[in-house]
Amino acid sequence: MGLKFSKQEPPKINSSLSLHDHMINYLTKNFIRNLVSKQRRRMLVAGYDLDMSYITDQVLAMSFPAERMRAVYRNPLWQVKSVLDMRHYDHYKIYNLCIEEKYDPEHFYGRVEAYPFDDNHVPSLEMIKAFCKSVHSWLSSDPKNIAVVHCMAGKGRTGLMVCAYLTYCGMSANEALQLYADRRTTNNEGVSIPSQRRYVRYWESVLSVPRDAENGPPSVNLPQSCSRELRRIRLYDTVNIDTVFFVISELQEVPNEVYRPPVEVSRSCCRQVKKGYQRTNSPRYYISYVEGDEDGKQPEIEEPRIVVQMDTESPIIYQKSCLDHYFDKPIRVTGDVRVTFYEKLIGGRLFYCCFNTAFIRNSLLQLTIRDMDKVGKKGRSISGPAFCVELLFGPANTGHSSSSISIGDNISDDAF
Repeated sequence: MGLKFSKQEPPKINSSLSLHDHMINYLTKNFIRNLVSKQRRRMLVAGYDLDMSYITDQVLAMSFPAERMRAVYRNPLWQVKSVLDMRHYDHYKIYNLCIEEKYDPEHFYGRVEAYPFDDNHVPSLEMIKAFCKSVHSWLSSDPKNIAVVHCMAGKGRTGLMVCAYLTYCGMSANEALQLYADRRTTNNEGVSIPSQRRYVRYWESVLSVPRDAENGPPSVNLPQSCSRELRRIRLYDTVNIDTVFFVISELQEVPNEVYRPPVEVSRSCCRQVKKGYQRTNSPRYYISYVEGDEDGKQPEIEEPRIVVQMDTESPIIYQKSCLDHYFDKPIRVTGDVRVTFYEKLIGGRLFYCCFNTAFIRNSLLQLTIRDMDKVGKKGRSISGPAFCVELLFGPANTGHSSSSISIGDNISDDAF
């Protein structure tokens, strides 16, 4: 490597810029770029004011390297290239997380890898694994190498993947999220979308760091594919609204594609629960997860156990407004699931949540308003102080429909 660098010098920043480039530089130097970047930290390098931050010495987070008119308010690609060549010539690799925009990898000598997923949403765990292995391989090949990670704004998706890599290197999820918040933002709000933070913690839970290899990568034990039957969706303590629509979608694998698009599974609406609506006087639900023993072996799957439901089915639900939808035919969901709630059948999104079915440790998933994503003014206006979204599931991986399982004497399927 020393001989290679002795034969060529890092390229210098081009001083003979076109009039178009000069105009972009002038317009974006202060006001527009700072307005768009909001609370993200910026770097002033060689006279360029860029939306980028070093999270560690070897990991750099930034916004999209843009061309043409998008460069007016994002990082101009030629400026990013100039700074990276000046600081890390021949030692940087770009990781593009955008699905909505691309650029020619040859701008960065072909050292670009794409791990695209939707803005404000989450990737599959398989994608996180592939990303972390690639970054680790690149950074381990030379101590001078750096990984440059970006999405569009360079905050949420970038933060999720950077924090996943930091946990891959031995940090806890909380430590990684806090470090990213400190290094990337001025207001200590790095990865702010709850589902993205949830997936960093999912990822932490599947890592097993080897004790005998201090600098070696951890073992990644991704959970087996787990199907759950969604039986009911309920919204507690809603105000100023009597109907909420929802759409359920899954991330589905596409052959020979890295990107997994959301595919709609079901849509309907939750309506107000009225007195006398209860389906049974003996409400119950399943506890149906399997824990490993001390030797790490999985016990044989037993019949789902029946336990008494909490107060979610008791008359307390009538004391506050409650919206409910019960699936007469359970909806089977697998893997990465997104549930989006709307004020209207078309448009008017209130909020949404993303989760993976393998991490539902019992039959009930309850999320407060703080656990929901992109809660806007309208979403807050329909949420009372005790607001909660509740998803009730049947057994996991039983091989047959929960609707066919006998759950007790004189207890019908309507017990759910």
